Amino acid sequence: MLVPSPASLAGRLHGNVAPKPSHFGRVDDSGTVFVRTADGEREVGSYPGATAAEALGYFTRKYDELLASADLLLQRVTHTDLPAREGAEGLAKLREQITDARVVGDLAALDARIAEIATAVEARKATEAVERDAAREAGRVKREGLVLEAERIAGQPEAKIQWKASGTRMRALLDEWKSLQRNGPKLDRESETALWQRFSAARNSFDKARRVYFAQLEDTQSEARSAKEHLVKEAEALATSKDWSSTATAFKRLMDRWREAGRTSRADDDALWARFKTAQDSFFNAKDAIVAAENMEFKANLLVKEGLLAEAEAILPVTDIEAAKAKLRVIQEKWERAGKVPRPDVERLEKGMRRIEQALRDNDEKRWAKTNPEAAARAQSLVDQLEKAVGGLRKDLEKAEASGNSKKIADARSALEAREQWLDQARAGVQEFGG
Repeated sequence: MLVPSPASLAGRLHGNVAPKPSHFGRVDDSGTVFVRTADGEREVGSYPGATAAEALGYFTRKYDELLASADLLLQRVTHTDLPAREGAEGLAKLREQITDARVVGDLAALDARIAEIATAVEARKATEAVERDAAREAGRVKREGLVLEAERIAGQPEAKIQWKASGTRMRALLDEWKSLQRNGPKLDRESETALWQRFSAARNSFDKARRVYFAQLEDTQSEARSAKEHLVKEAEALATSKDWSSTATAFKRLMDRWREAGRTSRADDDALWARFKTAQDSFFNAKDAIVAAENMEFKANLLVKEGLLAEAEAILPVTDIEAAKAKLRVIQEKWERAGKVPRPDVERLEKGMRRIEQALRDNDEKRWAKTNPEAAARAQSLVDQLEKAVGGLRKDLEKAEASGNSKKIADARSALEAREQWLDQARAGVQEFGG
């Protein structure tokens, strides 16, 4: 019997003429089934108790199953994302099944299908190799980016490093690196090692700088904490002081020293500041209460002095110098007894009273210049000298009061009172001289 060539069989298949099983095999008289190959016939088995057609049909169906498996594998390799490894495994299993397969069918066509699958698997391997190379390069670039960012963080000038944000970012970079190690493409060992060494060196450098920074910060904060604890104790000792002026100045100096002491930890700083502020508020609240009471008293004194100033202004213009001086002396005595007025009004009132006093002096000088110029001049010279001295002593007293130093205030007031007595006597002498 002639065996059809693979070419003729393929022609029949492609010509939509379904070849009969007998084209590829036969059954002999004993019931043994043979398949026709390019090398001749090969026994595939027997089907006892069946007709020749049934026997051929059985072994043909087994061939169809193999061919269907090959077609399916070819479709998966060429039209799906089946990995080349799985395709190669499927191809190897298929080849095991085909070798000496006990089937009847177009074995040459099956071999051709196997060859197609093998070609497709190799093509998939090549594609995957390109994809792996591209993914590996992308992974290398990604890791390189992580390394560069880690090196940038580690290379920041220490004065500009935001330690919390930079530390958080450095930990995030490490997490990204680990994620790429677990889920990303694998790099070649040389590249992987080189990149990791750079990344690790950057992290170690940053961690070392951070440890040094916080160790120094702890020392600085410890010094600041100790300094502020002393300041708090000083503030608490001053909280009950009644020496308002000098203590207010002392608190100002304490505030300056507080700012210069630097910062400690937030918790310590807040706690120490709360104690300092409590002491400060305690003093100034008490001082404000006293000042408020004094202001009420000073406002009452203001009304009195404004009335006296109006009386003094009524003396002008002078018509009778002796009567005018007598009236002014009475007003001046009342003025001294009236007491202090609010600070904003002091200069206005004193200036008004000095203007009237000066007007009377000028009037008096003119009168005495007409009667006894030389004596009047000498007497007036003494008055002028004393007035100048009194003016200077008043400024000294103002400065002493501003400083809050009790001793300086007492000394300045004593000196002023003495000069004022001399001045009163000198003025009286000038008046008596012109009798």
